[in-house]
Amino acid sequence: MEWNVLFFVNSVLLGVGLTMDAFSVSLANGLNEPKMRKKKMCGVAGVYAFFQALMPMTGWICVHTIVQYFRAFEKFIPWIALILLLYIGGKMLWDGFRNDEEEEKPGVGAWALFVQGVATSIDALSVGFTIAEYDFFMALVCSLVIATVTFFFCISGLAIGKRFGTRFAGKATILGGIILIVIGLEIFIAGVF
Repeated sequence: MEWNVLFFVNSVLLGVGLTMDAFSVSLANGLNEPKMRKKKMCGVAGVYAFFQALMPMTGWICVHTIVQYFRAFEKFIPWIALILLLYIGGKMLWDGFRNDEEEEKPGVGAWALFVQGVATSIDALSVGFTIAEYDFFMALVCSLVIATVTFFFCISGLAIGKRFGTRFAGKATILGGIILIVIGLEIFIAGVF
């Protein structure tokens, strides 16, 4: 592969395809925390962007070093994403039903954000196979383009979720949990079947 416009277009399109899960989870987080500040929004989007860049590079490194071990692990990716998103989504549902009218909801915490970042980007590990023909620098640039696309999509998802989160008030956590569970099931079904 050589440096040209097609390389950048492919990288952007790859980013758009990979970021849909992170966008949806960002939407759920915005629904769950409608008073999220801009600094935290950038941090949340930055975590997703980081993992969306890290995973393809990890896949690329695996292809160039321990490919036989990675291929054995690849069949577990949908299961891992399903379990992580079912856990986070189920917890949001539980909190939504349990704390319906109690105190202010705390919003997304650091651990939940980490789990969401891994769960929404774990399928990007397999992108390392598709960019295996790139040299290291091209793979890095491609991963950074994916991260940039992810960042902007996630900021948009958070903003949309915040806007509607204030309208749905008490039910936003329940809706966010349902969204995460549906995303987990979609990743699982697409990966297994």
